[in-house]
Amino acid sequence: MNAKAYEKMMVGERAADFIEDGMIVGLGTGTTIAYMVQRLGKKIQEENLHITTVSTSSRTTKLAQSLNIPVFDLNEVKQVDLTIDGVDEFDKNFTGIKGGGGALLYEKVVAKASKRNIWIADSSKFVSKLGTFPLPIEILPFGHQHTMRQIEEIGLAPELRMIDETLFITDSGHYIVDCLTGPIEDAKSLSFRLNQIPGVVENGLFIGMTDEVLLAENNGVKILKK
Repeated sequence: MNAKAYEKMMVGERAADFIEDGMIVGLGTGTTIAYMVQRLGKKIQEENLHITTVSTSSRTTKLAQSLNIPVFDLNEVKQVDLTIDGVDEFDKNFTGIKGGGGALLYEKVVAKASKRNIWIADSSKFVSKLGTFPLPIEILPFGHQHTMRQIEEIGLAPELRMIDETLFITDSGHYIVDCLTGPIEDAKSLSFRLNQIPGVVENGLFIGMTDEVLLAENNGVKILKK
């Protein structure tokens, strides 16, 4: 296991410690979250935890169910107590870019339904300024080439996400375009402009959505709070 994978495992397993008996928990998506879900499955068995979970992707749902973790539809719960999710890049203001795993829309919906959100990250994800990681934008298949041209008009260069030469389709049936942005000076303004484009469903800028990050650092996990 390389250093980055070790950090992912370390912070993912540590995150499971924040889940308590009786909680309604939002499960994020991504490689780091997979470690958290695996640890949660063991924790449920070892501590006889009784929890309810909601999932942000079919991939996470499949993993959770394989570990006998109960997964419910978001509409079956009134509010989520705690959501734990990964992040592709975040800055000192806890503004982040998410969507590398293709689940940004469901991740935003679940985050907004949650009383508390914790992001978990390896050390490479903490940056001085957002913009190194390509910004994912979820768009409608209908007229997507026109939507992409309008994204280009605000200075971005969208590329349709492909997986093994096959067009990536989100769980909600949409496309994702990834955009190299360069340093993002005003995340709020960029997010607003993107979401004004007809055909854009949601973008991967997460602003004001968490006050806490677990960051793997120096063979340990540091808790960052806003």
